[in-house]
Amino acid sequence: MARFLRSKGFEVKATDIDPSKTREAEILRDLGVDTEIGVHHQTTFNQARAIIPSPGIPTTIAPMVQAMESGVEILGELDIFSQYNTTPVIAITGTNGKTTTTTLCRDMLEASGISTFMGGNIGTPLMDYLMEEQTAQVVVAEVSSFQLDLCRNFHPRAALLLNITQDHLNRYAGFDGYTASKWRIFGNQTEKDLAVINVSCPGFARFAHQIPGRTVSFSSDPHQTAHATITAEGIEFKDLPGTGNWSLDAGNMSALPGAHNRENIAAAAMAAMELGATPQGIRRAIDDFKGLPHRIALVRELDGVLYYNDSKGTNVDAVNRALECFDTPVLLIMGGQAKGADFAELIPNVQSHVRQILAIGESADQVENTFSHLVPVEKATDMKAAVARCRSLARQGEIVLLSPAGASFDMYPNYGARGDDFTQKVKELDRG
Repeated sequence: MARFLRSKGFEVKATDIDPSKTREAEILRDLGVDTEIGVHHQTTFNQARAIIPSPGIPTTIAPMVQAMESGVEILGELDIFSQYNTTPVIAITGTNGKTTTTTLCRDMLEASGISTFMGGNIGTPLMDYLMEEQTAQVVVAEVSSFQLDLCRNFHPRAALLLNITQDHLNRYAGFDGYTASKWRIFGNQTEKDLAVINVSCPGFARFAHQIPGRTVSFSSDPHQTAHATITAEGIEFKDLPGTGNWSLDAGNMSALPGAHNRENIAAAAMAAMELGATPQGIRRAIDDFKGLPHRIALVRELDGVLYYNDSKGTNVDAVNRALECFDTPVLLIMGGQAKGADFAELIPNVQSHVRQILAIGESADQVENTFSHLVPVEKATDMKAAVARCRSLARQGEIVLLSPAGASFDMYPNYGARGDDFTQKVKELDRG
């Protein structure tokens, strides 16, 4: 963001409370960006024309609160992108499934001969697109609730809301605040735009009819009426503009197990078709999809036991969806930095799918207190100990699953590092 704004002629100052950001500061200074590292001076905030926080930084920190009281404007990344972008955007949000659906959308369009740029919360900043020679026909953007919190002008041609379940409650005043943030993705759409929504999203009955554009829906509930119905056999599309009725066979979705992934496919397909994808291109993209790292990813089979890495399962709903993918007993490694969610929402699936829990990280006590009356729960000091204990406990035909239901920051820099550590420890196990 600093590089982009500097390239547009703005006077930019980058500030970070972390004193270790010396290398980043040096790079920015070489580009003509002033830096303030290791401290936040209130005058820096008060004298700004505008403040653009990184999405992970809440606007409730003291320097920003005081600056806002002085009349300084707080701007979000999405609005600045919208100000300069001229390419149609597909934007995807939801508690879970964002990255998978974003990638599927990109693949479906590319397989239909439509060039794309994929970015946003998925890892590549949207500003990178503005600093490149813009040749894509569609921008496919993963969007988080943190980004949407400051969204006033962001206008996606197609907007997807995949699901809303408890997450980030340590950031929001309550679940209603988090829910409202997700629904903001449709706030600037017009009658020419498309909204793709899961019928089960909280607020559907209240908010969906207020969206000015066309709305299409999807659901795994056979009792709900939707444009895309998810079943064990696949996905049935009905009454879609331009394509009418057609279907996708679950037999071609082996890399995307579970009903939740069929929901992701349905949402991606409807959005991609709005921007020109064909049923043939959509089927080709699904056939070629290899799955994403750290999302119910098979690591190895060892003596009849399958080891799965679902480190991206950082909330309760994600763990529920992972457990529902298996019909054999699971040894579950869970725990991490809790985000305010209630682990008790896992109880039905723990009772029906889990034989043993290995609890790790800051929330190990919470895991033990919630589930020890249902299944055996043991605490493990680190990932190596948890994997080793699962190795000794697991029986042929069972599953060892890392699906933490918490953030990784108590033990790792990110969920990817946690998943990589699990994968490495599993690969180091001996046979016999």
